[in-house]
Amino acid sequence: MIESRKCASSWLRAIGIGIGVSLLTALIMVPLMKSGISPLPKPLGLAFAETLLHRTLPLPVGLVFHTAYVTFWSVVYVCFFSRRNIKTALLLALGLWLIVLAVFFPIVGWGFAGLSVSAKLIPASFMPHLLFGLFLWALNKLIRSTP
Repeated sequence: MIESRKCASSWLRAIGIGIGVSLLTALIMVPLMKSGISPLPKPLGLAFAETLLHRTLPLPVGLVFHTAYVTFWSVVYVCFFSRRNIKTALLLALGLWLIVLAVFFPIVGWGFAGLSVSAKLIPASFMPHLLFGLFLWALNKLIRSTP
């Protein structure tokens, strides 16, 4: 699954895909959070940034953390996975979702799987990861590298 080839020619493409995936997921998730549809107390990127920096921060700081995280994993997918199909993208998304439940939610004080806040955080956090996988796969297919 992991490919050891060099990715020098694909770095900019991979970063562009990551930024695109980040923007697309944010365009869907931010309005859902602002409208109160999402049960998450705040965007996870923002909660993580606030936990790291020990202070209240504005939403754009959380979006920068979100973009950095999404772009990192997009680069990993584009540059290091030999199979860049929908199954691989969705498996990566699933793995990242499990890491969110087991690592990031406890770090920001929401408990394992967000259970300190609500069991609704489990499916609510799955949706952006599903979108991540779908957008990652689609943008990778649409934005072809030059021969």
